[in-house]
Amino acid sequence: MRKGIFLKLIAAFVVVILAAAVTFDVTLGTGWQASLRTEIERNLTQKTQLLAHRVETDRKYSLSDIAAQEGKAAGARVTIIDSSGKVLADSETDPSAMDNHAARPEFAAALSGKIGRAERRSATVGVPFLYIAVPISGGAVRLAYPLSDVEAVSLQARHTLEKATAIAFVFALIVAAVSASWSARRLNRIVEVAARIARGDLQARISEASHDEIGRVASAIDATARHVEQSFAAVRSSQRQLETLLNSMQDAVIAVGPDGLVQWASQPMDRLVPRGARLHQPVVETIRDPDFLAAVKDATTSREVKTVRATSIVPGRAYDVTAAPLPGGGAVVVLRDLTETERVEKTRRDFIANVSHELRTPLTSIQGYAETILDSAPDGGTPNREFLEIIRKNAARMSRLTEDLLTLARVESGETRFEPESVPPAELLHDAEESFREIARTHGVELQIQEASRNGDTPIPNLRSVLADREAIHQVFANLIDNAMKYGASGRRIVLGARSIPHAVEFYVQDFGAGIGSEHLPRLFERFYRVDKARSRESGGTGLGLAIAKHIMLAHSGTIRAESELAHGSTFLFTLPTA
Repeated sequence: MRKGIFLKLIAAFVVVILAAAVTFDVTLGTGWQASLRTEIERNLTQKTQLLAHRVETDRKYSLSDIAAQEGKAAGARVTIIDSSGKVLADSETDPSAMDNHAARPEFAAALSGKIGRAERRSATVGVPFLYIAVPISGGAVRLAYPLSDVEAVSLQARHTLEKATAIAFVFALIVAAVSASWSARRLNRIVEVAARIARGDLQARISEASHDEIGRVASAIDATARHVEQSFAAVRSSQRQLETLLNSMQDAVIAVGPDGLVQWASQPMDRLVPRGARLHQPVVETIRDPDFLAAVKDATTSREVKTVRATSIVPGRAYDVTAAPLPGGGAVVVLRDLTETERVEKTRRDFIANVSHELRTPLTSIQGYAETILDSAPDGGTPNREFLEIIRKNAARMSRLTEDLLTLARVESGETRFEPESVPPAELLHDAEESFREIARTHGVELQIQEASRNGDTPIPNLRSVLADREAIHQVFANLIDNAMKYGASGRRIVLGARSIPHAVEFYVQDFGAGIGSEHLPRLFERFYRVDKARSRESGGTGLGLAIAKHIMLAHSGTIRAESELAHGSTFLFTLPTA
């Protein structure tokens, strides 16, 4: 690892040094050579101008002598032509043997009155030259400076620059190697500490004192490790608290991952199954109950809470299984032992049913004897007659109460067997209306059926048939209509109706009386709950009618609820599944 970091850093340094050396060599060499050429061209131009001045003013020497003298003094070749391009004198070659020079670029510019410049290899000498031509009266003069000396000087300078670059490269390479080795050691230490943190050693620290980029990275890793250590300690503390809480519960808890493996189980769960929960193994190896497994699967796939009743986890015991989805997939399942609760509930129901049954005979006797004495007692409002009337009323009320208790106990326990059949909703409504029409009339209340749904949807005769036990639903209507006549008679009207909802039909009984306060609505279907207790007793109510209706609806897989607003009447609604 360390060797790899070192080699990579050395390679990076070598690339940077080479790039810098090449750039320095190219830019400096090219710039120096360009500067040298510019200086040569400037000096040669000045010398050519001086030559032109002497050619025009010197009458002592011939053109050939002037060319020879100036060429020697300037270290350059001198050529003098006339306006037609004919060579008049040359410092190195016989003019008569030379071609016409009027077409040469530098002479062409000079003959037009400008200073001409050109660079090319001489066809006569075979050496590259820099040519400068200046116009004179009746022609032009030219100096040609050989560039072979410039190339030689440039080559020598390049060799010197390359040697200096090589020395600088070796020195820089040594510095880079030392720096790379130092950086590699620092980086390797950071990598080692990071690996220790990844293995779970959250107390590992780098403790880098430098404040450069590597030092800042090390400080950031140290800060992250401290934060992770604190967070992990908090998570472990929360996990221990949660485990303690779950282990102290009487209910068994088991967590199942998205792969179906057991992730965690509470101590009650270990005691529940014979060999204990098998962690990191398929949940079916711990609990084989099909209802339990189906609840876990449904909660995992649908991401919704599922509740089922399982009876084969432990022989002879029943459990309420609630499976809730976990955020990362899988489900957590809580198993509550219902055996004792169901035993107590069954005992309570049996007790209520037995007591109610045993009370029926003496209450009937009391009521019968009270009525017999009342029939034989003289009229006139004597105190004895009033007492007998009170005895008769209370005996009748107790008789109704025992009958309702017995009915509720039978419905709750499942002793009462309902026989659902396909029934048109219109028939259920008309049966209820016919049965209570006369009773409602004696109370001064009009009982009617609303033939169309409240929202103007499907008319009642066209509604789909529902699955219902006629007698049981008739009893639900009886309880709801009886309540409407007792507490909503002030509205003088009771409306029955039904409307279609998805997969069911919703029936309703609506009155237009005083209404019920919103604080009472959630508890209306509890046993013995009364909104106005005094009025309920006066009317002979037992407080069990709505509770009986609720359990009948539960047995039909339906629901029941109430809607009301003070001074605007009440509406009781219940649903039955369509056939």
